Amino acid sequence: MSLASTAHGTISTFFSNLFISLPYPNTSFENQTIIVTGSNTGLGFEASRHLVRLGVHKLIMAVRNLEKGEKAKREILTSTNRPDDSIEVWNLDMDSYESVKKFAVRISTSLDRLDGVLANAGIMTTEFRMSEDNERTITVNVVATFLLILLLLPKLHESAEKYKINPRIVIVNSALHYVASTKELDPNDNNNNEIFSRLNNPKTADMSSRYAVSKLLVLYAVRELAERLKARKPLVVINTPNPSFCKSGLMGNDVSFGERTAEKLLARSTEMGSRALVHALSSGVESHGEYLTNCHVQQPSCLVTDAKGVQIQKKFWKELVQKLEKVAPGIESNI
Repeated sequence: MSLASTAHGTISTFFSNLFISLPYPNTSFENQTIIVTGSNTGLGFEASRHLVRLGVHKLIMAVRNLEKGEKAKREILTSTNRPDDSIEVWNLDMDSYESVKKFAVRISTSLDRLDGVLANAGIMTTEFRMSEDNERTITVNVVATFLLILLLLPKLHESAEKYKINPRIVIVNSALHYVASTKELDPNDNNNNEIFSRLNNPKTADMSSRYAVSKLLVLYAVRELAERLKARKPLVVINTPNPSFCKSGLMGNDVSFGERTAEKLLARSTEMGSRALVHALSSGVESHGEYLTNCHVQQPSCLVTDAKGVQIQKKFWKELVQKLEKVAPGIESNI
């Protein structure tokens, strides 16, 4: 990571949280069907509440725990005074490729229309643990996320053509990508050229930077996928917003006194952070392939835009698609 990139990411986060209030969402989602993953708590829950308030026709709350999802649904309906059938709670476990595939099949066979996907589900941990064929952070935040998106693309393309709309794919990002370490990603820094092999090595994995790295990988994949989606019209828009440092529950309970104090002093409220996600869902073609901060397009880290970043991006996308093809053969043709 460069000192300039680190400084920019840190200073912009402090400035944003202390001095910028995000606009309150007021765009109508009438007649739209939206999926929100990880929607029973944190940013996903508050974004879901906004969407229901703004008239979404059908909200699919995709959650790992159906009981908690139903409880969240009741709370949202009570606070918005919307009818019960405006929300459906569906099971989705991002730790399981099979769960992702079953969810995508259900979407493709049950819904007539899909206007947007808010891929909010994610984890932050310093514990190395394998899930499926990767370290768990990489499985949940990256591989399973893009497995879901690529499996849903046929329904999104179909909806775009049938209803003459620009469906949106939103994958939540973080300013922490500015401080990510690329030592596990850069083939010039390691004899092992396989990015996933290095990330999945328990002896060398840098878990202190793993969440930041996962968000950097999301940016690489979003930019590659955006290029490929340009060829089809109407365009399916993909973007990746940064809600900034929020009280979201992402860090869990195992945090230090310093981290807890920083959260109290500097973190945005969960509702404030969710505004960035709803804005991304209401954004148009101008946001395609872009990183968003404070509800506008912002240049990502030089780790993304410089020559080395471009090299890593190309290599990572190739490896990611190869991995996804093994999980769901033929998935690349969905693009």
